[in-house]
Amino acid sequence: MLRRIAAQNEPRLRAVARAAKESLLHIKDLQAIRTAPIPPAPPSARQAKPGPPQRTIFDAESSENLPGRVVRKEGAPPVGDTAADEAYDGLGSTHRLYGEIFGRDSIDDAGLALDATVHYGTLYDNAFWDGSQMVFGDGDGQIFQRFTKSVSVIGHELAHGVTQYTANLAYRNQAGALNESMSDVFGVLVEQYLKQESVEQASWLIGEGLFTDQVQGAALRSMKAPGTAYDDDVLGKDPQPDSMDTYVRTSADNGGVHINSGIPNRAFYVVAEELGGKAWEAPGQIWYGTLTSGALPATCTFGKFAKTTVTTAEELFGAGSPEHDAVRKAWDTVKVKV
Repeated sequence: MLRRIAAQNEPRLRAVARAAKESLLHIKDLQAIRTAPIPPAPPSARQAKPGPPQRTIFDAESSENLPGRVVRKEGAPPVGDTAADEAYDGLGSTHRLYGEIFGRDSIDDAGLALDATVHYGTLYDNAFWDGSQMVFGDGDGQIFQRFTKSVSVIGHELAHGVTQYTANLAYRNQAGALNESMSDVFGVLVEQYLKQESVEQASWLIGEGLFTDQVQGAALRSMKAPGTAYDDDVLGKDPQPDSMDTYVRTSADNGGVHINSGIPNRAFYVVAEELGGKAWEAPGQIWYGTLTSGALPATCTFGKFAKTTVTTAEELFGAGSPEHDAVRKAWDTVKVKV
């Protein structure tokens, strides 16, 4: 998406093209960070019960110097800066999902402090986890609004940290698409848990509300219907496939990590749809159990991941259970063999 924006040469889009190019400069560094090995926390650092969040919000004041000036610390009241307060709340919502639903103590399961910097760069079109903290741009104002506006985006980026501390999936080809998909799964779960939405009530959109009203699109991605999130004269059409029948073979985007993630995304949605109720319950437990199982190789394929979710479902709920059957049906739906 950013590459397409960066290639625009219409006078009205010069500013957003420059902003996209600026964001692209950081991509390679982020890809290296997302696959950098992190030693597991010592058992002494883990608590039997997750502790409270420890949040600090910084303001980069339109620079690219991190972390910036402290503007809000844990327990302090709202400061009146919308981005700072949204970041604070989004970090809290993410910490709460992991703690209350999965028994995980922050990103590293050892109480890692949650730091975030807002107002990063000028017209910066991205949000990212840099290996130790969150960073949010304000968007270019023509295509993207501020990146703190979407709770699912905050949850998505923090989930890259969880993946880094657990399966450490390579950021290329199918493993990279699974890395992105895990972030989308936990991103929507953060939003759904915050809103207490059922499977039926949820939008299943990633980044809903990020686009300005100049864009013909609802969100960055749709887990319910991959390939339908946007169709715009500048951005083009959402390229995500919803099954292996339309798998995209490409060298771009590290082998299509943001494209082919639509396939496992759709599989998770099908599991949730089959079971109904709240997606953070059985579906979320199966996906979290798979991520933290230790059974996923760094170069995991869709097939290996699918088989591991089936095994996890059987271990948690029993062979032939509705949960086990739903997982098998989901992978069959998206044409991934288990």
